[in-house]
Amino acid sequence: MAHDLAKTARTGRDNQRYGAQGERLVAGVVPLSNDKTKVLVIESTRRGGWVLPKGGWETDEGTAQEAARREAWEEAGIVCTVLKDLGTVPDMRAPSELTPKAPKAAYQFYEVRVDREASEWPEKDKRGRQWMSYQQAKQALASRLELLEALNRSSITK
Repeated sequence: MAHDLAKTARTGRDNQRYGAQGERLVAGVVPLSNDKTKVLVIESTRRGGWVLPKGGWETDEGTAQEAARREAWEEAGIVCTVLKDLGTVPDMRAPSELTPKAPKAAYQFYEVRVDREASEWPEKDKRGRQWMSYQQAKQALASRLELLEALNRSSITK
């Protein structure tokens, strides 16, 4: 877990894993409060608005779970424990939303417990973070159907 606490975030796609259909393999987390009444969301750097912590599963990471925990640290500044595999969520974006910088993806999400929120993390200057209720997060993630699906698969109090 030493690399989870890196001072800088990984960049680029040189080590990105791709699936059999050429889709980018993305790992992410649904970070829940201990009482499962809130989810931690982060600001998107590309599209504006709120998203769940997620990013590319890289070739030097043995599992998608390892990649998801790294992304949680880099993007949200959290150290977390995986509680549940939420499965693979297909990319639900319209073809017009796909670009060379945002190609078709397959998302592997995990429900996690937040063990610690750091005051300093690799992407602190790029992203804010905020705890939201299910209803708030549902509204905030409404334009990102794959993220909303991951939230709905979690055990957050609805």
